[in-house]
Amino acid sequence: MSEQFRRKTTNEIIESISNIKRGRMKIILGAVSGSGKTYQLLLEGNEMKKRGIDVVVGVVNKSCSPGTLKQLGSLELIPTIEWERNGHVEQDLDLDKIYKRNPEVVLVDRLAHENHINSKNATRMDDVMELIENEISVITTVNIYELKGVKKVAEQLLSLPLHVDVTLPEDTLTKADEVRLLDVTPEAILKRLQKGEIDKKDQGPLQFYSNGNLATLRELSLRFLAEEVEEDLNEHRELEGLMGPSGATERILVCVQYHWNGSILIRRGDQIAKRLGGEIIIASFIPLSKKLSNEEEIFKSSIQKLINKLNGSFIEITMKGNEIAEEIVGFSMRHHITRIILGQSKKPVWEEMVNGSIVNKILRKSKGIDVYIVADREKAFGERIIPANKTEKKKENPYRRLSADEMHDKVERVKKGTFKIYLGAAPGVGKTYTMLREANQLKENEIDVVIGLLETHGRKETIDQVGNLEILPKKIIPYKNVLLKEMDLDTIIIRNPEVVLIDELAHTNVPGNKNQKRYQDVMTILDAGISVISTMNIQHIESLKDSVKQITGVSVRETVPDSILQLSDELELIDISPIALRKRMEEGNIYAMDKVEQSLSHFFKTQNLIALRELALRELADNVDDRLESIKRKEGVRGPWRKDEVIFVCVNLRADSERLIRRGFRIAYRLKAVWYVIFVKNQIEMQTDEKLILDKLVSLTQRLGGIFELYTTRDRRSVVKEIKKQLQSKKATQVILGQSARTRWQEIMGASIVAHLLREVRHLDVLIVAD
Repeated sequence: MSEQFRRKTTNEIIESISNIKRGRMKIILGAVSGSGKTYQLLLEGNEMKKRGIDVVVGVVNKSCSPGTLKQLGSLELIPTIEWERNGHVEQDLDLDKIYKRNPEVVLVDRLAHENHINSKNATRMDDVMELIENEISVITTVNIYELKGVKKVAEQLLSLPLHVDVTLPEDTLTKADEVRLLDVTPEAILKRLQKGEIDKKDQGPLQFYSNGNLATLRELSLRFLAEEVEEDLNEHRELEGLMGPSGATERILVCVQYHWNGSILIRRGDQIAKRLGGEIIIASFIPLSKKLSNEEEIFKSSIQKLINKLNGSFIEITMKGNEIAEEIVGFSMRHHITRIILGQSKKPVWEEMVNGSIVNKILRKSKGIDVYIVADREKAFGERIIPANKTEKKKENPYRRLSADEMHDKVERVKKGTFKIYLGAAPGVGKTYTMLREANQLKENEIDVVIGLLETHGRKETIDQVGNLEILPKKIIPYKNVLLKEMDLDTIIIRNPEVVLIDELAHTNVPGNKNQKRYQDVMTILDAGISVISTMNIQHIESLKDSVKQITGVSVRETVPDSILQLSDELELIDISPIALRKRMEEGNIYAMDKVEQSLSHFFKTQNLIALRELALRELADNVDDRLESIKRKEGVRGPWRKDEVIFVCVNLRADSERLIRRGFRIAYRLKAVWYVIFVKNQIEMQTDEKLILDKLVSLTQRLGGIFELYTTRDRRSVVKEIKKQLQSKKATQVILGQSARTRWQEIMGASIVAHLLREVRHLDVLIVAD
């Protein structure tokens, strides 16, 4: 925090003045050609013009679709310098004409372009940087694989060459003041391709535009931008003096010793990081006075070779003292670690009771960092790894006649409506606006589309998008002497449109409705054969509730089970930068002006919006990855998932048990694992408040697709014995526990259930979730 009071140097003052005078650069980023970047570019240009900003078109792709060219509208077009290359007409920016016109903003399509050999600048990127230096702002478009470093990765993932004439420097996105990802599903891209809306020059090889390849590039763009956002978030948090993990992403630290089990820990850590979409750091903590033995030197060399093979990063930290727990926690806090991976303790019970274990010391000293203890392989039932590709199931006979029930299920699936969700990082990103815009396009194509429920929050831009769309009347319900309006489910079913728009999926209905939640209404509508387009924010996903609370300090009441997102046919992110979102807030385009100041200083704080944006990007990337797994399995590229990863979440009636269940679900979902939630109670009669907590835990487990099991024992000392019995009978491979609530003195006098269980399950992997 002291940094803000330091006097700037002369060079820093000069640089600050220079930056004030520069124009701004905004990049609209897409996964592929056909994402709609040019359309969005012109759309933003028209919106700027309406607000009185002097904007012109510097260059736009002539071969884009008629619908996109229609967006040119009344925008002023600066003539380009045209020339021919390999039978194609190329367009260069005419800088002289732009300078003579001197607009505030220039719209520049296709940033990755090489100018004519006789041009002043070699590339369009050079032209844009020159315009910015001359106080003219630029909005431009880029495909993810046009970035130099990303192109190579994309080619490896797709296993085919990308015919990109020009690539942009790797730091292009960093140079931009604002980056907006235009997220589009593979299904939408393929429809545009069929309609001939994608320029043949951009299509490349025929196999490029397959569902799998488009999904791969989409995931790549989401994860790449998430990494960029992560850097911004870390910088912002450091300036604010914030320590520890942000809650937006997983960052995993593997603590290794130069020992035979070091490679096991690294491989396990690498597998966990890959399945959870997190970053991994491997570190060894060595006392300054320690001299490595010949055996340790050999293990060190082999560990380094393995890390290089896995493209991991390795750090050797020399410690002045011998307090390894303090060193690990200090390092973890500085590097925003969310999960520490350790090997099982080799200490006997009496030594752990007297001196304490490293695990408990780490949990007591750290805040918000989980500890993952890898199984003792000497006691494990053979080598086990997190399953990524699974063994083939026995193939069914393709000539077998379907049963009546199987035939009914297939017919019902065909009859169901299509479900699309627009997802946002926060209120005001433009989900409802985009949904309405799509509805108007559907209506133009003679699709019967109506509005079932719309929440405009008084936003003029959103209201204007309603146009001539039919709005179905709401149902009036008396509740506590007040008349409240709700979506009328029966009216929608009777009207029977092809598509219905239903805003705010996470909404809780007024008591007296057929269903408690709006998403349940949506399921009923889909079953009736009506397609639904809906909206929701990232904070309303059930399993992300704890991450959102850590980021914003707000506990979200209304949530949607993750399974609803998995059931959607299309899930599309509406991305916007925190800068642009805060500006919209300041201008009164999200909430009423009397709420703006409070919102900007609370939920809409910059670091909150950056973290929520990263969370949304990563969550959607994970969703795309899972859908891609499904495609690959259907194509026979990967085998179906094995069923031998079994996760047990051990809960009690403490307040943090809901958090353990959500954590268990997220891990099980990413590993495609069977998961149980187990509660073992004594025979003492439960109090009313305890029964309410238990009901909540059962309900949450079932909502997230887990299996809740309740057992009763004679006394507290038998609890661990019962848990161990169930772990063995269900062939558990991983156990999730909460941090012990007992003090150090209480543990010395009588071991906690967590400490006792840890000693009993050394043959299993154990995740201890921090309090």
